[in-house]
Amino acid sequence: MKKYILISLLIFLGDTVFSQSLKGVILDKSKTPIESAFVYINTSNDYTLSNLIGKFELGNVKVGDVLNVSFLGFKTIHYVIKEKDLLKELILILEDEPIDLEQVSVTNSVRAVSTILALDLKTNPVNSSQEVLRKVPGLFIAQHAGGGKAEQIFLRGFDIDHGTDIAITVDGMPVNMVSHAHGQGYADLHFLIPETIHNIDFAKGPYDASHGNFTTAGYVDFKTKDRLDNNTFGLEFGRFNTYRGFGAINLLEKVENQDAYLAAEFLQSDGPVESPQNFQRINVMGKYTINLKNKDRLSILFSHFQSNWRASGQIPQRLVDNGTITRWGSVDDTEGGNTSRNNFSIAHTKSLNEKLFVKSNAFYSYYDFELFSNFTFFLEDPINGDQIRQKEERNIVGFNTTLFQNTDWKNTDLEMNYGVGLRHDVIQDVGLSRTLNRENVLSQIALGNVNESNIYSFVNANWSIGKWTFNPSIRLDAFNFIYEDQLSVENRKHTVSKFFLAPKFNLIYNPNNRWQFFLKSGRGFHSNDSRVVVAQNGEEILPGALGADLGLVWKPFSRLWLNVALWNLYLKQEFIYVGDAGIVEPSGSTHRRGIDIGLRYQLNQYLFTDIDFNYTYARFINVDPTSNRIPLAPELTTVGRLSFQHPKGFSANLSYRYLNDRPANENNTIIADGYFVVDTNASYSFKKFTFGINIENIFNQEWNEAQFATESRLRNESIPVEEIHFTPGVPFFLKGNIKYQF
Repeated sequence: MKKYILISLLIFLGDTVFSQSLKGVILDKSKTPIESAFVYINTSNDYTLSNLIGKFELGNVKVGDVLNVSFLGFKTIHYVIKEKDLLKELILILEDEPIDLEQVSVTNSVRAVSTILALDLKTNPVNSSQEVLRKVPGLFIAQHAGGGKAEQIFLRGFDIDHGTDIAITVDGMPVNMVSHAHGQGYADLHFLIPETIHNIDFAKGPYDASHGNFTTAGYVDFKTKDRLDNNTFGLEFGRFNTYRGFGAINLLEKVENQDAYLAAEFLQSDGPVESPQNFQRINVMGKYTINLKNKDRLSILFSHFQSNWRASGQIPQRLVDNGTITRWGSVDDTEGGNTSRNNFSIAHTKSLNEKLFVKSNAFYSYYDFELFSNFTFFLEDPINGDQIRQKEERNIVGFNTTLFQNTDWKNTDLEMNYGVGLRHDVIQDVGLSRTLNRENVLSQIALGNVNESNIYSFVNANWSIGKWTFNPSIRLDAFNFIYEDQLSVENRKHTVSKFFLAPKFNLIYNPNNRWQFFLKSGRGFHSNDSRVVVAQNGEEILPGALGADLGLVWKPFSRLWLNVALWNLYLKQEFIYVGDAGIVEPSGSTHRRGIDIGLRYQLNQYLFTDIDFNYTYARFINVDPTSNRIPLAPELTTVGRLSFQHPKGFSANLSYRYLNDRPANENNTIIADGYFVVDTNASYSFKKFTFGINIENIFNQEWNEAQFATESRLRNESIPVEEIHFTPGVPFFLKGNIKYQF
């Protein structure tokens, strides 16, 4: 009897005394930390995710347990834990492997849905700057100024214009421009070279405390590569006198713990229009990264971007209908512009101890912009026409720092994040003027200087108790607006300061690695233009948004991923500065609600498909029901792709995008036509060369990329006409490319 008691005691002790905590770090072959790798023990079903610097910790681990580590695009590790592994940090290096959706697990992460973008980037890499934002599920774009202007963005029932309600960052550096000459939140992402993108993080709704201004519909955060897998040189050529040269080269291939590369591109295109666009863009980017001996990590990035173009402009439907011009014609082909941006940033990650580290980023940008447009033709000036020039020059400086702390509190996992940051814009001569033929300034409508500061802090908690994760957070933003009106007789300066407090709460239920149920809620905002602040005497500076998402992420089979979200969003009364007219327009409160559905399925080892479906009901509230439509708000959108990738070098992709008809004005009497466009691409790699073709709009559909309900008057018209004005979407567009890697 005593013998059995002793054996039972030893078994009990083995499960308690000899169960220990395992600490480790997960790296790729270049010793770069891998964030969000899935780490689990089969016998206990305990799991965790590697953090920002690749580290993880698992409790209740015993010698002989099998540790499994998986991450998309890498070979899964099955490692038998040894006694020595419990005494010191375990270092695991993952090897590259063909993509397999089985490697993706559903976790308790608040950002679980953004995991699918890693799969999308692997199965269908970004081929052009136009595709960069389209990678975000449910996000549509429109280009309507010869390729040089920032894209118009549509998401969750918002016509976001060029970035008013979506926050966009690159390596922690803001892309959106506050108090911009053309429009609030203007986000020109053309300085980002597609081949340098490593990962895209996104989320919809105002639920993340680390993202503040403009995060009402959501945010998109791009992470550039720290190192290149190969040196690459490429050339693209296609219709409409289009060609692009690209090169990227490693500078420190044989230096341990250090990586540096230089990338550059040149793009030229005349476009499909009758008046050549003469579009040209130059990009240069360099990045240096070092892993320091004390496990710190330092990255330095610089980039230079410049672009110039001509544009045919938006054309009225009536001229096409009566045969005066074709879809590719123009009324004023002297539109266009030029812009440039220079960026410099430093990112540093410091490990203070096993459970405490700090991530910091500081940035500086110099930016200038000049845009010539003519939307109304001869409505305001029947002799010279209505061409306008919008111009500015700015310096942006700022930093952000976040402290990450992991603790075991009462046998639960608690992660605390504490963040602070600053952004300061100094904008000189932001102005609007009437011009003739891009040469003669006829009159100044607005001209001034802006100093705008945003200081913020946030606290975010992730508290995991069994299968539940609670994520409360709060963010405080403080703004200071200074506007100096240079056209005022007294040249007066106006100063206003405001605060915005944004509480948020997310709840996750994760019963296993195949299910996640979530409820997200929170308050967000976008700042108004400094000129609005002055015009409205400091009222409604930071219109707020209140939203909630209820949904799930589900893997019913090992190679099938499904995510669904029902959502609501209220946006408060706001005042909009119309940069094209130099006036302030009020717009009422709005209510949007809808459903997002995403599906990813791997049919076999080589074939992948994905579909995103989005429906939105968007209305103004507290107004006449016959005039409550939100102009250009997308109601139904869907995108789908079928991708094939063979390990012997052949890959192909067939994709579609659909946007339904939608109202172009408040009373739904003018309709913006929807479209259905199909694209394809294919490539074959042989030794060090890759040959490919890209075809946009393979069925040569007539479609309108950008559309507006605009009142205009032509030279020979006695009265103005309000109707659809549009920029035609690209017709059948064939491009070939060749790439050499070594």
